[in-house]
Amino acid sequence: MNLKPPFQRYVTLFLKGFAVGGANIVPAISGGTMALILGIYPRLIGSLVSLTRPDFLRLLIRLRIRKAQQSVDTIFLLTLGLGIITAVLTLSRGLEWLLTNHHTLLFSFFFGLVLGSVVSMLRSATKWYWAQYTCFASAALGAFFLFSLAPANTPTTPWFLFFCGGLSICALILPGISGAYVLVLLGKYNHLLVAINSGDLSVLGPVAAGSLIGLLSFVRLLSWLLKHYQHTTHAVLTGLVMGSLRKLWPWDLTGNKLLDTTPTAPQLEQISVALILALIGFLTVLVLDHLSAKQ
Repeated sequence: MNLKPPFQRYVTLFLKGFAVGGANIVPAISGGTMALILGIYPRLIGSLVSLTRPDFLRLLIRLRIRKAQQSVDTIFLLTLGLGIITAVLTLSRGLEWLLTNHHTLLFSFFFGLVLGSVVSMLRSATKWYWAQYTCFASAALGAFFLFSLAPANTPTTPWFLFFCGGLSICALILPGISGAYVLVLLGKYNHLLVAINSGDLSVLGPVAAGSLIGLLSFVRLLSWLLKHYQHTTHAVLTGLVMGSLRKLWPWDLTGNKLLDTTPTAPQLEQISVALILALIGFLTVLVLDHLSAKQ
């Protein structure tokens, strides 16, 4: 059966949203990083900014729904959002199992993906000067030390869940800073994962409200920075992605070290598979980057 090009675009966009949603629930890789890898980050930021414009809000308040949706990138947001929500609802249990039983192999693939995105972002840094390189190094070091922090014990009251939602969504759209990992630091990742799997609205409601308000307020700032300080912002985002590699290094999570004395045969086999998966992730990003540049 031949698919029409518009339908193919919708399917592709849904799958990209699915990938972003899957990344969002892993406490090491950022949904923003995945959006960068897939080439939809600028459009995503621009579409979210359009939801905060006064003309759209006025039309929405007056219930002029048709004109309101015509003023924003509705199809993009709905298709991408559907993919993200589908991933969160369907992958939560599976990723919870993979993180528990095969996180070395899973994180090896993620490490390759993120490393490839760093190489891709550095290749596009054609107008960096000492200020941009300083911002890049500072952001990389900041993210590197952020991922060394230990989770905290925090309350489960609605106001704090609201705060967690707002803070994690801001981190979520920043490449390199995982919104899920922010929830880990705040001591609410497992709490929220259980709530998603059980449909606990007393937890999901405050988190969703905080996420919505945090997203619509923070995205305007990010868009302004990208517009007025494009190269410096790009340098900071690249540094954040670079620093996040610390959390994705698989042997830090399992206690195994790549340079231990003489690994046993199963360890050597695991290392080989992990390196192959990392290489696949790395090459995947470079191929996507090459195809995007070619188009």
